[in-house]
Amino acid sequence: MITPILSPEVTEALAESRAVVALESTIITHGMPWPQNLETAQDVEQTVRDAGAVPATIAVIDGVLHAGLTGPQLEALAQAKGVAKLSRADLAVCMAQGRTGATTVAATMIGAQLAGIEVFATGGIGGVHQGADQSFDISADLHELARTPVTVIAAGAKAILDLPKTLEVLESLGVPVMAYGQNDFPAFWSRASGLDAPLRVDSAAEVARAHRMRAGLGLVGGQLVANPIPSEDEIPLRELAPVIAAAQEDAQARGVTGKAVTPFLLQRIYDLTGGRSLEANIALVHNNARLAAAIARELCGDALRTSS
Repeated sequence: MITPILSPEVTEALAESRAVVALESTIITHGMPWPQNLETAQDVEQTVRDAGAVPATIAVIDGVLHAGLTGPQLEALAQAKGVAKLSRADLAVCMAQGRTGATTVAATMIGAQLAGIEVFATGGIGGVHQGADQSFDISADLHELARTPVTVIAAGAKAILDLPKTLEVLESLGVPVMAYGQNDFPAFWSRASGLDAPLRVDSAAEVARAHRMRAGLGLVGGQLVANPIPSEDEIPLRELAPVIAAAQEDAQARGVTGKAVTPFLLQRIYDLTGGRSLEANIALVHNNARLAAAIARELCGDALRTSS
């Protein structure tokens, strides 16, 4: 079994059974331009530290899987060209070819499990795309949640997706979907999607207990914590719906397919909202990082020791 190369900070934290939170790297290489991508990555890592945990950004560098990047490695990745976007299907090939790649939700979960990290904070998971009944475009993130025992904290699924079908697939795969602090399933930039979440949790301790209970029952797979964006940072869905529809029409007209769909739509929505979507995206990632750190602390017992 391949073991990721750990940064000194992550190595020390795991050796001392302290809280660690995995972070994906596609937001660095495929989500923002330089230098905002580096600044955001550094800020999110610091948010994890400020919340009492150690960040472990997952990435493949020159064919080697890393869990936790040093400052120079993070800066080099943020400026790298031709970085592959990695999911379960292409992770091994990228490593075998000695290439550099950034991890999506699915690949980050794989890297986290190999490193012994139980909690992962991201922006939003992938899911069932609009028109999937014709295109069969369904993200590998959903199947990864069903097979890899990592708790994922996200602001729901990306609002560009078919959210009802995404929830249906997650239910069919046996993935627990828990809205945090509310009954409505959040829709990434928006706190409410109008869809009831299958489950609700109201504390990091509840999430941690559910994570341990799944392991005790021998249930495979992870769990999804849908953490709504803070109200002061959200863009209500009623405002976003026509923007998303316009972006999807543009993608269809231009014949955008496969892995290119999500980045194309996110860029168009950024343009159409005058940058508000990116501001909201950054805010929700920080919010998820804070909750992930709290859950990680509960899992390793740091929170109990701190309060005693």
